[in-house]
Amino acid sequence: MTLQRTPLHDLAIAAGAKFVPFSGWEMAVQYKGLKVEHQAVRTEAGMFDISHMGKFQLAGENLIAAMQKLVPSNLARLDPGQAQYTVLLNNHGGIIDDVIYYHQGDRQGFLIVNAATTQKDWDWLTGHLSDQGITLTDVSQENILLAIQGPKAEEILQPVVENLDLATLKLFNHGQGQIFGETAFIARTGYTGEDGFEVMVAPMAGKKLWDSLIEAGVMPCGLGARDTLRLEAGLHLYGQDMDDDTTPLEAGLGWLIHWQEKDEFIAKDILQTQKAVGIQRRLVGLEMQGRGIARHDYPVLVNGEAVGLVTSGTMSPTLEKAIALAYLPPALGKVGQAVTVEIRGKQYLAQVVKKPFYRADKK
Repeated sequence: MTLQRTPLHDLAIAAGAKFVPFSGWEMAVQYKGLKVEHQAVRTEAGMFDISHMGKFQLAGENLIAAMQKLVPSNLARLDPGQAQYTVLLNNHGGIIDDVIYYHQGDRQGFLIVNAATTQKDWDWLTGHLSDQGITLTDVSQENILLAIQGPKAEEILQPVVENLDLATLKLFNHGQGQIFGETAFIARTGYTGEDGFEVMVAPMAGKKLWDSLIEAGVMPCGLGARDTLRLEAGLHLYGQDMDDDTTPLEAGLGWLIHWQEKDEFIAKDILQTQKAVGIQRRLVGLEMQGRGIARHDYPVLVNGEAVGLVTSGTMSPTLEKAIALAYLPPALGKVGQAVTVEIRGKQYLAQVVKKPFYRADKK
């Protein structure tokens, strides 16, 4: 299969990128090295080419009412310029994908979805929205999407942005500005646990933006650092930490369900029953006590008996400890619970800890 490439691919090569296949794309996994990229985002700023992610424009008279049925979060409470992290639910209460909905008014909205699920999300959305007069346009290939993340992201990005004061954008707010003469969609969102922005703009302006940020000393970062950063922040990776058979309650995303604010949404009755009866598993944080690093699908044991599975794991560059996410029965998922993780036939001690593993001060 031929891998797709983003419009910034040649610039990534020039910056020294090493590439790996990811969700049908040839993506940079690292540039100067995972640890130095990770540290740049935690202390100053780094940038990620995330142009591979799916991007859908939505429009229609009853857009909010139609979308309300597909997600558990109350989109009606959003003002134009605000955004909501949420999940698309299937008929069984499972998570089709985690997405960000950007509210652009009663008749317009924008969705950014995961690259691996772009087609699945498109099929689900068109199947449920098209007959309600909602028009969906897939603009995934039209623009670049660049994430500038880190405590210095605002001061570094502002000089190249016109007609938008980035300081006025609160977390999960978005607006329009001008970047090298092109209209740019700019949101104060990210996937690193740090302050930062995600910028969508036409390819030529996007390439100029990349070059200008390189000249300003911003470090390009790959998927490797993106994964360690998001895991430290306790953020989920779809397809690993949750999937079509995982409910928001199990994934620790119950806060996305606005029970009292919404009348109906897909699988509400199923989730209400699950909440009343109790979940059988929940996603927890683990901190390894020794040198072992837990990885996806490694068994978690208590008293020698397998009780759960690791979904994500890494060595945390910030904490200098191995951390992981895992599903465990609620009774065994309490903070302080001792467990072992089986790594290549050997058992290594770990402990359930509070998530997130790392928290930054953000605006």
